[in-house]
Amino acid sequence: MSFGIKQSALTMDVSSSVVHKRTPSVRSSFSPSLNLQNNTNKRAIISVSKPLHISSIESCCFHKEKTPAIHYKAYEADKSPSAAVGAEGKSETAQRVKIGIYFATWWALNVVFNIYNKKVLNVYPFPWLTSTLSLACGSLMMLVSWATRIAEPPKIDIEFWKAMFPVAAAHTIGHVAATVSMSKVAISFTHIIKSSEPAFSVIVSRFLLGETFPPAVYLSLLPIIGGCGLAALTELNFNMTGFMGAMISNLAFVFRNIFSKKGMKGNAVSGMNYYACLCMLSLVILTPFAIAVEGPHMWAAGWKEAVSLIGPQFIWWVAAQSIFYHLYNQVSYMSLDQISPLTFSIGNTMKRISVIVSSIIIFHTPVQPINALGAAIAILGTFLYSRAKA
Repeated sequence: MSFGIKQSALTMDVSSSVVHKRTPSVRSSFSPSLNLQNNTNKRAIISVSKPLHISSIESCCFHKEKTPAIHYKAYEADKSPSAAVGAEGKSETAQRVKIGIYFATWWALNVVFNIYNKKVLNVYPFPWLTSTLSLACGSLMMLVSWATRIAEPPKIDIEFWKAMFPVAAAHTIGHVAATVSMSKVAISFTHIIKSSEPAFSVIVSRFLLGETFPPAVYLSLLPIIGGCGLAALTELNFNMTGFMGAMISNLAFVFRNIFSKKGMKGNAVSGMNYYACLCMLSLVILTPFAIAVEGPHMWAAGWKEAVSLIGPQFIWWVAAQSIFYHLYNQVSYMSLDQISPLTFSIGNTMKRISVIVSSIIIFHTPVQPINALGAAIAILGTFLYSRAKA
């Protein structure tokens, strides 16, 4: 068999010997001849846009009076069923691995941030400054990334910043309030209270936005509220400022999500660049308030005392909590581009569990069984809420 291939057509010359070889069942006394050559009206042309694979050529229904029929079985190369199934399976596996890496990195960075943040606040109780340093570090890292083209800078205009302002304001309040909370109470208690954020989300959405939810969503709030209440009542080192800081943080982050959905529609900005812009605008908003509430004189005196108590290692603590704060938030926003809201919510719930458990182990936080039960109930309620909301 010889093939003449052109860009738009496939020309085949099939001799009788080919038919004879591929059809050994035909009697030797009968040797049909089939010529498909470049003669007029005898040229067989198969027009294809993609490669064809010929799986078999068979001779059938031979009669002395008739020309034998040849059946061509062909399929497009990229339409092979086995190839399609294999590619789909590999793609799904690769996506799962990618999501797993995102989650593992997100949780690990968040745990490290919380540990260093608590270490800093234990010896340097200035939550407004530490919050500002976290935002400043993230802003600097992203500006360097854009300048060196490690990351592609976003194409944004003044309307983008106007739409982002309420998002950044809510993010700033939530960030500072959470840091104030962790400066007053254990990390585990702050995150137990912050697991009640879904309750704030439903309440605000229901009464301010008029949204309605299925009964399962409302029922899932019962273990959240009950578990958080039980944990708060049995907390050995309860502090009202720490408790209120976590509650305010919940409310602020709910409004941040609402403003983000309403104001950022139609803006094609990646998750990483979106958080970078959010970080920069939050820094501009927070800095004057941090100076007014605490001030450089308090910061300098506290810094001198912390360095004398801890040594140069304290500087690393401050740098680490600032760097890891930005990294864990950046990874979480990047993961939003890859996963569904339900998967993200479940991942966020698991993140809180990892932070609570690791902080209890590292800081030797005393926990009563009834307190642990309240935390478990609240986190279970958060998981059920995520499922019901979906």
